[in-house]
Amino acid sequence: MGVTRTIGRQLAPRVVPRVTQLAPGLSASFVREALHRALAGAGPFTSAAALADKLLHSNDGDVDAAVKDVVDHHIRYAGVQGFATNLGGLVTMTVAVPANITGLAVLQDRMVAGVAHLRGYDLDDPRVHNAVLVTTIGEDDVHALVRKGKIPAPPMALATAPVHDPSVDALVSAEVAGDLITRVAGKRLATTMGRRIPGVGGLVGMGTDGWSTYKIGHYAEEEFLPRRRR
Repeated sequence: MGVTRTIGRQLAPRVVPRVTQLAPGLSASFVREALHRALAGAGPFTSAAALADKLLHSNDGDVDAAVKDVVDHHIRYAGVQGFATNLGGLVTMTVAVPANITGLAVLQDRMVAGVAHLRGYDLDDPRVHNAVLVTTIGEDDVHALVRKGKIPAPPMALATAPVHDPSVDALVSAEVAGDLITRVAGKRLATTMGRRIPGVGGLVGMGTDGWSTYKIGHYAEEEFLPRRRR
């Protein structure tokens, strides 16, 4: 679903063990903490629901327009290099995790949660938490994981499951953590290659982060079908 993920998957057998050593904080607990920060807010960034409600108000209650603005807002942030440093203490949540990955994880969680909130989903519901996290893996990879039985269902089905199954939490967290490790592997190689040409490294980062956020945002729009807001 992007250059860095493709590179990461290709190099996974050789690079992932090293990335795991360099960033041991990329774990299930990190995944859940990033989601918590996205839902509750972090530093100057308001919570997912607060931002979504603000954009809904600015669009005179037009949910579709607000959803578009939520996605566009986060795409712009993702495309700006150094945005992670604006998260204040957030990047110290685990010092071993690269700041860009930390910031991007929270940013994309926040975007997907904002879309879900506007579409009528309860952000306090653990089923919705799992749906938000799975969405950040990306459509193609989610379909592959479902086919392989690694996760039970795509986001919409997870969010609307009859009951919450706690065992799903661990499966989702593990797969999202693995996806983040793949991103780290891809980013490390892309950055190393980009440094050989002045200015290219930054452009690669802006392009890949912005593009991946765009894809995830539109996947969220497709998955979280409207429900009656409570």
